[in-house]
Amino acid sequence: MTKVSILGAGSWGTALALVLADNQYDVCVWGHREELIEQINEHHENKDYLPGVKLPDNVRATTDLQGALADVKTIIVAVPTKAIREVLKEAVSFIKQKAIFVHVSKGIEPDTLLRISEMMEEEIPAELREDIVVLSGPSHAEEVGLRHPTTVTVSSKNIEAAQAIQDMFMNQHFRVYTNPDIIGVEIGGALKNIIALAAGITDGLGYGDNAKAALITRGLAEIARLGTKMGGNPLTFSGLTGIGDLIVTCTSVHSRNWRAGNMLGKGFKLEEVLKEMGMVVEGVRTTKAAYQLSQKYDVKMPITEALHKVLFDGKKVETAVESLMARVKTHEMEDLVNTFENQMK
Repeated sequence: MTKVSILGAGSWGTALALVLADNQYDVCVWGHREELIEQINEHHENKDYLPGVKLPDNVRATTDLQGALADVKTIIVAVPTKAIREVLKEAVSFIKQKAIFVHVSKGIEPDTLLRISEMMEEEIPAELREDIVVLSGPSHAEEVGLRHPTTVTVSSKNIEAAQAIQDMFMNQHFRVYTNPDIIGVEIGGALKNIIALAAGITDGLGYGDNAKAALITRGLAEIARLGTKMGGNPLTFSGLTGIGDLIVTCTSVHSRNWRAGNMLGKGFKLEEVLKEMGMVVEGVRTTKAAYQLSQKYDVKMPITEALHKVLFDGKKVETAVESLMARVKTHEMEDLVNTFENQMK
């Protein structure tokens, strides 16, 4: 069997290991926690991050990064955004041949304002990377682990590389599309976490479905405004990595960003929320980056700005919602026209 390595033993890395194992790949999952790795190898289950999902025998785990990267031509990067540089800096010293790198995280780096694929280009020498591919879309690890029908998108600057990863992951439970718009795919996947945090807040406040529907719709407008200004295709935001991922993340209890927002809406402080979650909440870090991007590109993002004030300036969630509702009146179609005009420039 062909060996594939997954860097990251969290819920998503484990779920993708199951998909690849079902497709008859020899899957090596790398993680840094000894007890978690032993648990996966001894019990064929990641009880900490994906309990109840039995892993096939062709999934093995290790803390040995050098061994994990030996003789592989496809490397899946499934660590949180803030850990990507650190992990890749160590990994490149062990890579001896060109490989396709597939990142499956969703975020933007604050301050540098780089998308994940751009971060990876900085950390992986050109002579070691065949191509960089992003895999994104509406996909909860818990449901993928149960082999529930799931559909995602892969994208790359090189469409042939995206097609190769499409073939690797595709099966009767896990359908994969390709999209050449890597900017739009990454921006949609990252920014939907911001809107999911906000959706959780409205639910925590008890505002109901009307508020959430408005938030999702106007949130998509913000994502598309920024994404197209950065060079993304507006049609991407109507697809799986846009509205698809936005819906699933804003409406499901599986979403850690929604859960974090829900706790904020119920009055918990951010520090308390992050401690209680016990897992990375990408939307918090991405809110900072998206706010910086909105200023850089001069794009109006009122939901992002309001959430930024809640997370980093201590503004009360009720006050933030009131400020959003009291904004100067505007015409809904202006957003659509401006989005497509940006794409045509």
